[in-house]
Amino acid sequence: MSDDAEQSAEQDTGAAVGHDLVADRTTAPMSEYSARAVLIGILVALVGSAIAFGIPLLAVGV
Repeated sequence: MSDDAEQSAEQDTGAAVGHDLVADRTTAPMSEYSARAVLIGILVALVGSAIAFGIPLLAVGV
């Protein structure tokens, strides 16, 4: 096994790429979002569903 596999806190590469090692970690579901973002998401889902189901239905001729 190579010596690169184990790193100490001083060797953490997160600081080298701009990650804040002290800040609390959050994930997308925990992030705040607005009603506008929800509306855009719903519209995108509706358009995607229309494309995914509409094109095959038109191709079959239903």
